[in-house]
Amino acid sequence: MKIPFFVPLLLAGCLTASGQVTDSTNGYDPIAGKLLRAGLGRPGAYGMLERLTSHAGHRLSGSAGADTAVELAKRLMEERGFSNVHLEQVMVPRWERGTTEKAFLVIPGKANIPMAVCALGGSIATPAGGITAGVVEVRSFDELEHLGTAASGKIVFFNRPMDPSLLNTFEAYERAVEQRYRGAVQGAKSGCVAALVRSMTLAIDGVPHTGGMGYQDSVKKIPAAAISTKDAEKLSALLRAGEPLRVRLTLSCRTLPDAPSANVTGEITGTEKPGEVIVVGGHLDAWDKGAGAHDDGAGCVQAIEALDLIRTLGLKPGRTIRAVMFMNEENGLRGGRGYIADPLRRSEKHIAMIESDAGGFAPRGFFVDADSAVRTQVLRWKPVMEKVNAGRLLAGRSGADISPMVAAGVPGFGLDPENHRYFDYHHSDKDTPDKVNPRELEMGAIAEALLAYMIAQEGLPAGTATRPR
Repeated sequence: MKIPFFVPLLLAGCLTASGQVTDSTNGYDPIAGKLLRAGLGRPGAYGMLERLTSHAGHRLSGSAGADTAVELAKRLMEERGFSNVHLEQVMVPRWERGTTEKAFLVIPGKANIPMAVCALGGSIATPAGGITAGVVEVRSFDELEHLGTAASGKIVFFNRPMDPSLLNTFEAYERAVEQRYRGAVQGAKSGCVAALVRSMTLAIDGVPHTGGMGYQDSVKKIPAAAISTKDAEKLSALLRAGEPLRVRLTLSCRTLPDAPSANVTGEITGTEKPGEVIVVGGHLDAWDKGAGAHDDGAGCVQAIEALDLIRTLGLKPGRTIRAVMFMNEENGLRGGRGYIADPLRRSEKHIAMIESDAGGFAPRGFFVDADSAVRTQVLRWKPVMEKVNAGRLLAGRSGADISPMVAAGVPGFGLDPENHRYFDYHHSDKDTPDKVNPRELEMGAIAEALLAYMIAQEGLPAGTATRPR
């Protein structure tokens, strides 16, 4: 999951003299009604989510679970009668968590106190006996740098919380997440022996949240782990009280050679311009914590359900609408890069890329990552999108998997659901299908189906169709 940056509503240049947004829905209101009745009457997305999360299990790229997910996604598309269902091969990173993740507070004269931790994705292991060292607490890289030699030989503890005062939790995540991704590098530059990072969640609980981290070739690698927010609060309080504590951290994770995997695609072929393509997708891989229900099983089944709703209603899109299950968003983006590089793209024009990767909560609209001409056309559809409670149309990033195509000039659209609870579950053992509401999940599929169908019928302003090279 990547951050959907946003700006205020895109109203400029789309108003009539009376100040009203122009309504150019071209008779799509009945289509919206049919999609709502069909989708909410099933709802099919949740059944697929249960199959994915129960059959594939953990599906981090390169794992057996990811392989199972690829085959299941292909089968789901075939069962629904999609055309041109196939796999597009990619090589993906393979990192394994291992069987040991332990951390203890070591205080002289007291019993060791266990803390809830998990390795950050991509971390190296500790020595077999673990690392035991004193701790320095910081909230920024500047603060760490100012400690100078006082940080050498210590475990650095990054304890900058997500800001609860921000309305959009993705913005709060963006402001805090650099300590997770870059913390080990900055810690190593200061002579630290390991990094602990406060979990990226607004919840105060005992569940650690993993996520990707990175190394720099010119800097010594040190192990890195996330600590639950509850234990982060406890550790911080003890440090403030001046307790002479140390932390013992043991991780057994490892990185293996790249492994073969695949994106999964299937489509409804356009009746008028089949060579022009609208993609609706999500990423099939997920961190090996929980079941990856919101991140991003939800986005995958919404894409399949969106196409199936169009198909079962007998709608005939003028352009091809394609579902793509991307592999390896979480720790490499190989699926997104592989999609644009596949030789099949040379004979295709892509009109739009739509992605859902912000959870299966009730949709409110879309982030639009495109030029002003595209944004103006999309705003003309605002009244019909409001029929499915998805009329919030904001400028912003659309999605990580589709970002290579968007960078090549294809308009991008990112489903924008309610976000207040997303980081309660994100990248943790709590991300399970029981945290997903079937109706809310289905509403996201309905919104994607409606947007994809309107684009398929009308296209987008001239010059936005892109043929990758």
